[in-house]
Amino acid sequence: MPNQPVTLGKMKCGQGQPLLLIAGPCVMESEELVLQVARQLAAWRDELGLQVVFKSSFDKANRTSIHSYRGPGLERGMEILSKVREVTGLPVTTDIHESCQAEPVAAVCQIIQIPAFLARQTDLIQAAAEATAKHGGIINVKKPQFVAPEDMIHVVKKCVESGNPNILLTERGTTFGYGRLVNDMRCLPIMKSFGTPVIFDATHSVQLPGGSTTGGQREMVFPLARAAVACGADGVFFETHPDPDTAKSDGPNMVALDDVPRLIDQLVRMRQLLNDLLP
Repeated sequence: MPNQPVTLGKMKCGQGQPLLLIAGPCVMESEELVLQVARQLAAWRDELGLQVVFKSSFDKANRTSIHSYRGPGLERGMEILSKVREVTGLPVTTDIHESCQAEPVAAVCQIIQIPAFLARQTDLIQAAAEATAKHGGIINVKKPQFVAPEDMIHVVKKCVESGNPNILLTERGTTFGYGRLVNDMRCLPIMKSFGTPVIFDATHSVQLPGGSTTGGQREMVFPLARAAVACGADGVFFETHPDPDTAKSDGPNMVALDDVPRLIDQLVRMRQLLNDLLP
């Protein structure tokens, strides 16, 4: 059985627990940018007593165009995330795309994230589950855009049988036609019924796939995130950047760093209200 709640140091994610926030720039554009965002997130953590995990990608392996910026790579990426942990004390997470990346990433990151497109890859799931179990970490698997929430039980079973019951599942929208994602909020309670905490990916849910670069509807992040928390999401994932319009990846759907306090305030208050209503 998966663990409920999932424990990360002094933090807990799950039913009745405070909201978990996973945030950071989409891709590691530079060490300076990463540390700027991480320091600000850590400051809000300390000021408001939040549960925060820092996220950024060392390689955007699924970029639409071959000419798009992908990131600094595995070795440099782990150096940067190690520095984030050292400087801010924030737990860190990033995504992996190949089984060989699981061990070196699990040695640095408390959470390994499996991208939605790769959540059906058994070897990748097993490698991530084994590596995170070895290092006392967590595996976070995003529900693919093409998979029904009921079928994510098979991912949970793969993780548990590979040695790690510390599992998060993330909802990030379902493909509707060719250029739109929609959020079926029923996915959240369905996946929570497996015994796993569930995260809502608020920024990838508002992507507009298609063309040479992916578009997005940043203005929809706030209402969708509020809806997800109201439907029982145990955490919210959102990407943020000091100037999203100049970001090298996913700018149209990222939240401006200056707007993050307003988003956090709304989500934390809604989560507290929901917890107060629990029997």
